[in-house]
Amino acid sequence: MSLSGRAIAEATAEQLLEIELPDAYRAAYISRDDVDMFRDSAAKDVRKSLKVGDVPLPDIAPDEVLVAVMASAMNYNTVWSATFEPIPTFLFLQQLGKRGGWDARHDLPYHVLGTEASGIILRTGEAVRRWSVGDRVVAYGAWVDVEEPMSQADSVLGEQTKVWGFETNFGGLADIAVLKSTQLLPKPRHLSWEEAACNTGCAVTAYRMLVSPRGAQFKQGDIVLVWGATGGLGSYAVQFIRNGGGIAVGVVSSEEKANLLERLGCDVIIRRDEGGLDGLEGIELGKPMRKEIRRHLGEDPHIAFEHVGQKTFGASVFMVRRGGTVVTCGSSTGYRHEFDNRHLWMKSKRIVGSHGANWQEAWETTRLIDQGRIVPTLSKVFPLDDVPEAAREVQLNRHAGKIGTLCLAEEEGLGVEDTERRALVGEARLGLFREFA
Repeated sequence: MSLSGRAIAEATAEQLLEIELPDAYRAAYISRDDVDMFRDSAAKDVRKSLKVGDVPLPDIAPDEVLVAVMASAMNYNTVWSATFEPIPTFLFLQQLGKRGGWDARHDLPYHVLGTEASGIILRTGEAVRRWSVGDRVVAYGAWVDVEEPMSQADSVLGEQTKVWGFETNFGGLADIAVLKSTQLLPKPRHLSWEEAACNTGCAVTAYRMLVSPRGAQFKQGDIVLVWGATGGLGSYAVQFIRNGGGIAVGVVSSEEKANLLERLGCDVIIRRDEGGLDGLEGIELGKPMRKEIRRHLGEDPHIAFEHVGQKTFGASVFMVRRGGTVVTCGSSTGYRHEFDNRHLWMKSKRIVGSHGANWQEAWETTRLIDQGRIVPTLSKVFPLDDVPEAAREVQLNRHAGKIGTLCLAEEEGLGVEDTERRALVGEARLGLFREFA
C-alpha cells in the first residue's frame, strides 16, 4: 500500500500495520545554516528561510506515536522560528538533545516545524495504551515529561514541558509527525481534516486564558476586551465569551474584519483604523478606547485578553476596571511592555501569564468543538508545498482566524464521518471565516 492520504484513510488497522514506512518524508523545515540570514535585514521575509522537502524518518520512543498527517495549520511560532527570533529554535533543540536518550534525536541541522495536526495513527510505541493504529486524532502542542512531578499537577508549569514543533523537532507541518501519546485528542467526527487541525493551538490557549480556573477566572456577565478579535486567538476567545454568557468587546483593524466579527456575534466592535486610534499606544490608546466602551456598555472591562504585547499592553492595564485582570499569552508586537504601575497597584488589578494548556484543558476544548458549541475559524487553506506563502500571510497579518495546510489529504472537505452532526452545526457557521478569504 502506498503512503497516500486516501489509501491510509480507507485502510483497516491491519492494513496500516502492513505499510512499509518510508525512509524519508516531506516536511516544512528551517536549516541551521540559515540562522544568520536576516542579521542585516529589516524585512525578515519567512519565504526565504522556510523550505519544503524530504527529511529522514526518525524512530519513535516507547511513549510516542507516528501519525500520518492529513492536515496541519499555521501558528505564529512558525513565524518566530523562520525569522530566528527572539532566539534561533536550534538552541531549543540543542538543549533538548543534551538530555540524551531518545531526546538526542531532536538536535539536528534542520527543524521540522508545526504545532497542530490531524491525522491517523500509523504506529504506536510499546508503552502506549490509550491509542491504537488507525485511530483518527488531532494533536495539540504540549510536549510533556510525565515523570516530572509538577506535570502531575499542571503540565504547563513543568520545567521540561516544551512546545512541540517549536521547542522540539518532528512537528506537524509534514506528511508524518512524531508525537507523545499525551498530545493526542479524538478528532471531532463532523469536521474535515483541515477544520479539525486548526483548533488545538489557539482554541486550547484561549480556553486556559478564559475558562480554566488557572486563567482570568472569567464568569457569566463579564465584559472581556479582546485584541485582534478575528485572529487565531481572538476568534476563539470571542466564542468562549459568548458561549459562557460574557460580553465580548472585539478590536479589529478593518471594515471587512468588523463585518466578520459582527457575524461571529461580538457584542461591541472597536476599529483601530477609525477615530484616530491607529498608531496610538499605552494610555494614549486606552483613554479613547475606554470612552468608547463606556459609551456602549456603561462599564469598564473585567478582563483584557492580551497577546499583542508591546503596542497594547499599557492600554490593557489602564482600561480594565478596579480589581480587573489582564491575561496574556504572547507578545506579537514585542516583548518589552510599558505600563503605568499606579493603575495596577492602586486599583488592585492582576496580570496573569498563560501559556498553552494542559491535556485536560485541551480535552475539554475538543469536547466543546465536538458538541458544535465552538466552531473552527479556518479562513484559508494552502497545500504543504506552499507553507512559506502561508507563513508569510500570518507574518503580515493578512488573514483572519486560522490558516490551514493540506498534507496527505488530497483535497479539502475529506475526513467528515458524522454528517448528521455537521448538518446540525450548519455549514454557514462552519464556513464563517472562509468568506473572509
